[in-house]
Amino acid sequence: MKIILLSDVKKQGKKGEIIEVKEGYGNFLIKNKQAVLATTTGVNRLNEEKKNKALEEEKLIKECEKIKSKLEKITLTFKVKTGAADKVFGSVSAKQIEEELQKQKYNINKKQIKINNSLSSLGYHNVDIELHKKVTATLKIQLVK
Repeated sequence: MKIILLSDVKKQGKKGEIIEVKEGYGNFLIKNKQAVLATTTGVNRLNEEKKNKALEEEKLIKECEKIKSKLEKITLTFKVKTGAADKVFGSVSAKQIEEELQKQKYNINKKQIKINNSLSSLGYHNVDIELHKKVTATLKIQLVK
């Protein structure tokens, strides 16, 4: 029996896949609304959904590329307290970067900000911002006294 999965099923497949199962198990999945019978109408609907999803994904990537080009042109400046030999007290966190980006009208979550090495010395630093799985922007951060 061929079915189309409506949700992820452990050890069988992911949502949207067409799989071959035994009739009893297929009826169980259909009854629990985890699958539908793989008819030509169902397969056509699935293909249409995949096309729409791909178009939406492409549109999202283009939007992320626009945001990336804007982000890479700016430099965020943070005034920090320093001690002897210009040693910075603490470091700049992802939360502080997020707040500064919010002030400049960028909707970036702190979980998207990837700080490779600690921002605990004066000067320029690069921070990666993951806008999408396929789009990563590099933001310049400057620490001054």
